[in-house]
Amino acid sequence: MADAWPYADVGELISPRAESVVLSFKAAQAVSKGDPVYLSGDGEVSPASSAQNCIGIALESVDAGGYVPVCVLGVVKVRGGGAIARGQAVYGADSSKRILPLDDQAVNEGGTATYTIYYSRRLGFALDSFAAADDLGRILVVK
Repeated sequence: MADAWPYADVGELISPRAESVVLSFKAAQAVSKGDPVYLSGDGEVSPASSAQNCIGIALESVDAGGYVPVCVLGVVKVRGGGAIARGQAVYGADSSKRILPLDDQAVNEGGTATYTIYYSRRLGFALDSFAAADDLGRILVVK
């Protein structure tokens, strides 16, 4: 496991607090620091363990019913679920709550093919390269 940013733990907010947006949500389930989370109800989040439209990264661990600060804009250290190129769009998550690369969608504007572009799936962009699953690095959350 490579660690591209050994100066912080997973789930640490790296960008200055004044330049980040952190919102508080009620945890519908137990949430661990560093989990990508999605809106599972009005004002509630749950950890993503499959492809979700994540809202941000949990900055603290809390039990169900507690309130968790979530970075929705800023730089956070995360665990990658595979190879991710620096600058690539990312989303959450795999079954181990790791960040994944969000591939570009092929578009055929002149033909009759249909396609889906996952605008709401994008969680942010990788600031470091992740070579393999469980590598650690930074992402810019831009939800």
